[in-house]
Amino acid sequence: MPTSSSIYDQLIVTAMSLGNHRSEKVAATIALEMYVQRLKQQAILDQFGKIDYDPKYSYKKRRHQT
Repeated sequence: MPTSSSIYDQLIVTAMSLGNHRSEKVAATIALEMYVQRLKQQAILDQFGKIDYDPKYSYKKRRHQT
């Protein structure tokens, strides 16, 4: 059974290879940035259907106002 260290090593090597990164630090940084971005996107999706809107609102009218 693989240890957590060997799992990390396999993941980082795969990330470096797929992303064509030269260092573990770059691969890990990009992976964390993508992970955080995905979590933020998920948080927005969780709000779907929970925000009320005004059915009379017209974005087209607002576009021409100054």
